[in-house]
Amino acid sequence: MSMSPKEYDTLTKKASPNSPWLKNLLWAFFVGGAICTLGQVLTNLYLFLDIPKEIATSMTSVSLIFLSALLTGLDLYDTIAQHAGAGTLVPITGFANAVVSPALEFKAEGLILGLGAKMFVIAGPVLVYGVSASIIYGILAFLFGWY
Repeated sequence: MSMSPKEYDTLTKKASPNSPWLKNLLWAFFVGGAICTLGQVLTNLYLFLDIPKEIATSMTSVSLIFLSALLTGLDLYDTIAQHAGAGTLVPITGFANAVVSPALEFKAEGLILGLGAKMFVIAGPVLVYGVSASIIYGILAFLFGWY
């Protein structure tokens, strides 16, 4: 059966379900906001405990990474992400999930060939391009005096 691109497009639109974009947007907004609010609450708690601001903010990052890794290990982070979508991609928690998920998936293959080799399958390209872009930007900033 031969179809024109227009016929195929019409058939595809008819077969594809409509996305509940408003519901998805609200879930992402509130869950992402809740993660950020948790970060602020942790920072305020650490500051209340008379921890210096530089250390308190670092402890907040470590706490969010730990909680994200823990929820990923308990298979709860993916459940939250199914509802919240992009709301769980708040950089630090989403990155921790991207490192822990493949590590858990391939742990049966051993510590080196499984966990060690597969841990950065998702996060590795982000690290490579992030480091590469920062090096290029640093060289350009040095050459053109942008610093």
